[in-house]
Amino acid sequence: MFERLIGQSPNFEALLRSARMIAATDVTVLIIGETGTGKEVLAHALKEHSPRANKPFITLNCAALPEALAESELFGHRKGAFTGAVTSQIGRLQAADGGTVFLDEVDSLPAALQAKFLRFLETGEIQPVGETHTLNVDVRVIAATNANLQEKISRGEFRKDLYYRLNVVPLEIPPLRERMGDIQLLLQHFMKQFAEEHKLPEASFTKAALNRLTAYSWPGNVRELRNVCERLAILLAGRMIDESNLPQEIVNRAPSQKPVFDLPEVGIELEKVEMDLIRQALSRTNGNRSRSARLLGISRDTLLYRMQKYGIS
Repeated sequence: MFERLIGQSPNFEALLRSARMIAATDVTVLIIGETGTGKEVLAHALKEHSPRANKPFITLNCAALPEALAESELFGHRKGAFTGAVTSQIGRLQAADGGTVFLDEVDSLPAALQAKFLRFLETGEIQPVGETHTLNVDVRVIAATNANLQEKISRGEFRKDLYYRLNVVPLEIPPLRERMGDIQLLLQHFMKQFAEEHKLPEASFTKAALNRLTAYSWPGNVRELRNVCERLAILLAGRMIDESNLPQEIVNRAPSQKPVFDLPEVGIELEKVEMDLIRQALSRTNGNRSRSARLLGISRDTLLYRMQKYGIS
């Protein structure tokens, strides 16, 4: 499954190295990343390379759960426990016994349910709605979010103790704009995949089209790029795709704004500027690397890679 995670950028390769090590353990994982970065693909890869690979893998999208049914979905219920409970039902946690549960958009877990879920993480016990006894289940939890959980905690929307229990091992997937060197690799991969999948001749890109695609910021990340490739692979099968064939949002992207930094006529030493900015960010945050990375607009793994590259401690 890790082969489905395509990329050679240093920050992405660092993520994959960490993920492969973590997969073999039973530790709780929190996957952080914007929409479309591949959080569920990474969760599947963790499961497939774990000792629980042949056991159940149950997915639950917390944002899609009606609040009134969330507890029943997660923990199950006894017949007659509430109006409409005409039969008993086992919950997702019990169904995954021995395997893995993937909680997507875990930040949307209803507040009333967060304490009960925290207790499950700490004890391994569940209590179905309407039951008077508890059950023990053996489940590995992988959670994912595209939200800033620290901000949700400060607003009282997410329990701090649950965050710490989920955040045993965080894996942050960098957005595509922070791994622009992977765009051409992803384009080649998906165009070939969809040509084979739909039994069509493979299309290719002109240099002008490639320049447009690699300069685009891809706000929808890998999911957006994948969808564009599928559309082009079907509609322009076997053809040479020029920039005029690309979606309008890519061709008509907003013109560049005034540069943040004006390059002096005499030029600069880019590495020295980068080193200086990293040191300034670390100084401003008292060495907090996660906050420093946010100040610099990069992922924490990218910051660590560049600190190691420049020998910054």
